[in-house]
Amino acid sequence: MKAYTHRLRQFGGALLCLSFLAGTASAQSAPAQDQVIQITPYAWATGMGGTIRPFAGAPTVRIDKSFSDIIRDLDAAFFIAAYARRGDLVFMGDFSTSTSSRRGVLPAPPAPAPLPARGRLRQTSLTLLAGHRVASTPEATFDLLAGLRHWNLRASVTVPPAPPIFPGASASRSRSFTDPILAARANFRLAPGWSALVYADIGGFGVGSRSTAQVVATVNYQVRENVFLSAGYRHLHVDYRKGGSRFDIRAGGPLVGVTFRF
Repeated sequence: MKAYTHRLRQFGGALLCLSFLAGTASAQSAPAQDQVIQITPYAWATGMGGTIRPFAGAPTVRIDKSFSDIIRDLDAAFFIAAYARRGDLVFMGDFSTSTSSRRGVLPAPPAPAPLPARGRLRQTSLTLLAGHRVASTPEATFDLLAGLRHWNLRASVTVPPAPPIFPGASASRSRSFTDPILAARANFRLAPGWSALVYADIGGFGVGSRSTAQVVATVNYQVRENVFLSAGYRHLHVDYRKGGSRFDIRAGGPLVGVTFRF
């Protein structure tokens, strides 16, 4: 009960801070463009740190990897974000997925020598948000949003057969959970053709994970009327602990993207 009350206070405090940020700009509100749709594929050069325990009774593994460590094990990755606004209604989405694997050996008592094995980890997240443009000036805009972030994590280990002693084996474990999210987004005009974007969200509150938070900051340059280049930094944290499983991970690093506006 104590932990739940603490999460409610966090929730209320964050909402109060976001509302204050919006209120300071609302006095100079200006009419905004009626409709905007943006698609942004991006690359995220993230490092990773934290702890993982796949299931109750399993050892807790500590992770501390730079981007160069991660890229050696990476099989595939895809990141894309979307933003849409009609009047003062605002919608956002973000989809990311990555798969990494590593080869090694497992001791196998029936076999005369250790057996080759391959471990694979796939993580996918989908964030969907809706909200309201609470303030707009010639120099800045402010949006408040709420929504969900869904996670799916799957780990597997495969050992190929070693006839005639070992027939082969494989095992996998997956976890899925969904977090409620509160978010704020601010866009600032720096100079003709240049802007800065700051986005932050908090969530979890014990519904899916214990807590999750994200901060993204970019500087953007308008190459053409409907094309923008972005560079910045993204930090994402999720702390999930249920049923003996633990996934407490911090990921952060620079990102670059291209935005197409329609």
